[in-house]
Amino acid sequence: MFTATGMQDIPVPRELSKEDIQTTIADFRKAAAAAIAAGADGVEIHGANGYLINQFIGESSNTRTDEYGGSIENRARFAIEVARAIVDEIGAERTGFRISPGTPLGGIHDGEQGPELYRYLVQELAQLDLAYLHIMHLGNEELLRDIRSLWTNPLLVNRAGRALEDLSSDIDSGLADLVPVGVWSLANPDLVERLQKGAPLNEADPATFFGHGSKGYTDYPTMNELASQER
Repeated sequence: MFTATGMQDIPVPRELSKEDIQTTIADFRKAAAAAIAAGADGVEIHGANGYLINQFIGESSNTRTDEYGGSIENRARFAIEVARAIVDEIGAERTGFRISPGTPLGGIHDGEQGPELYRYLVQELAQLDLAYLHIMHLGNEELLRDIRSLWTNPLLVNRAGRALEDLSSDIDSGLADLVPVGVWSLANPDLVERLQKGAPLNEADPATFFGHGSKGYTDYPTMNELASQER
């Protein structure tokens, strides 16, 4: 794993006790409150990409035999309880949620029940009236359409590897209300202006994505800086 002093071995994980689970939910609540106190407009609950909430959701990662494992409802329970705690702390209008159906990051697999689990999870989260739902989408179009029908609040659809010319396709078709961008915004501090003008984009350097210092973080040039260099 990445640390401030370089790569370190990951300790062998253990199953959280029920007491640990309640402590962790309280930690999520405390972190959300701290973010708002620090001036953030809201928080996004990371239920995707192999992180803890996703580990409860995944069939391959969740081998529990209590009320947090096994059935669809049980595997979704931790995600829902975290969301409820944060909504109670900072308000639904300040809370978003990110999911990544079918994304096998960290060796996590949803299993055959995966699509049905996400339909259930989205339906439950919709009752909390969250500010938005953010999907890391890898291609199950039927599931995406079902989620769109279940979720009436703003829906963000992030398609990995999306071509620039297809940036607005999900908005145009009604599948999404917003389209998140990651790498493009990382490498282009003036991304909005470049898109408006149809200007070429800086290429991001993947080797610096998880580094530290200014390289690959604050040193990508704007269009104005490039123009000044050419004069």
